[in-house]
Amino acid sequence: MTARILLAWAALLLPAPGPVDHGTSPGDILPPLPEGRSWRLIWHDEFDGESLDLTKWTPLGDGKRRDGYWDNTDVLVEDGRLRLRVRQQGRRVTSGAISTDGKFEHAFGYYVALCRMPVQPGHWPAFWLMSHGAWSRKHTDGSGGAEIDVVEMPWRRDRVSLNIHWGGYVPSPTSFGETAAIPGGIESIRDYHAYGLHWSPDEYVFYIDGVEVWRTTGGGVSQVPEYINITEEVGTCAGDIRSASLPDTFEVDYVRVYDIAPADSVGPGTGGR
Repeated sequence: MTARILLAWAALLLPAPGPVDHGTSPGDILPPLPEGRSWRLIWHDEFDGESLDLTKWTPLGDGKRRDGYWDNTDVLVEDGRLRLRVRQQGRRVTSGAISTDGKFEHAFGYYVALCRMPVQPGHWPAFWLMSHGAWSRKHTDGSGGAEIDVVEMPWRRDRVSLNIHWGGYVPSPTSFGETAAIPGGIESIRDYHAYGLHWSPDEYVFYIDGVEVWRTTGGGVSQVPEYINITEEVGTCAGDIRSASLPDTFEVDYVRVYDIAPADSVGPGTGGR
């Protein structure tokens, strides 16, 4: 009941949700802050170059990943977008993945990516945060580091998945999650939508197109810097890749990270809507 009340309250304060057109978004819809504080853009990639910016990202290599293979040649930057391609290469299905590990790590703030999901079955796009502490079984909760899935779509239907994982991956992590509806339903799967996370020391709050869809403490909110991953994978829970018409792509228009600053701060990216 509390989540429904909060969602209704957010809908009254913010513009009606809906697909965001590539190249026409007037700015991110940022969560409200207390008086005297404002959002400041501290890191971003608009993917405006001709290739991946290697000062910000590292491709995650060539090798086995779930039911497919990661391949650096499937990481493309074209027409102002990141495209992580899924394709058939002989008997292998390959896909692309990138990370800011070792290049940008940050604790707390607002993280948002403007994404367009793929439509073919069998592959699993995601925008997520990760820390090295999430691999450790020493942490009984997520405060020492967690995998924070801002959005992942391991199926081709009208919902996305939001998850927190912590406490190591062998034999399995401790997990807590929710699903959220895509604005516009399955018909809008190929529209751009903004998937965001407000990560504070006390909780995680997830947003789609500026509207709150879930808040949680995730078994103990991460208190350590985390890096950003954008990945495509092949997995059976997303359907049978053999029935897909490939290639297909997971597309990202931009990734932005905002931090909280005094309201009188000046500089590029301060503010929002």
